[in-house]
Amino acid sequence: MATKRRGFSAQFNFKVALEAVKGVKTLSELASEHGVHPNQIGQWKQQLLKEGRRFSAITPRTNKTAREEARISRAKGEISREMAIRTIAVFKMRMFSRTGL
Repeated sequence: MATKRRGFSAQFNFKVALEAVKGVKTLSELASEHGVHPNQIGQWKQQLLKEGRRFSAITPRTNKTAREEARISRAKGEISREMAIRTIAVFKMRMFSRTGL
C-alpha cells in the first residue's frame, strides 16, 4: 500500500523557512531537527523570500482540515456498517429460503 503524503501547517512552514533565512543552522541541520527533507526547506525559504508575509497565509493544496478528515472517516464507517448489515440480511434470507422456514 502506498504511503500517505505528510502535510505541514502554514505556521510550521513559516517557522522553518524563517529559521533557514536567519542562517544560524544549515538546511541539513534544520531538516534533521524537523524531520523534513532539506530540499523542502529550501523551497519554503525561497517562497518566503519571494512572497514575504503572505507566505504564512498560504496553505498547501494537499492539506485537508481535521474536520473534513473526520467527516470522511465517519462516512466510511457508516458505509461499512450499512454494508455489513445488508450482507447479514441477504445471508439470512438465503438461509431461510433454503430451509423453507
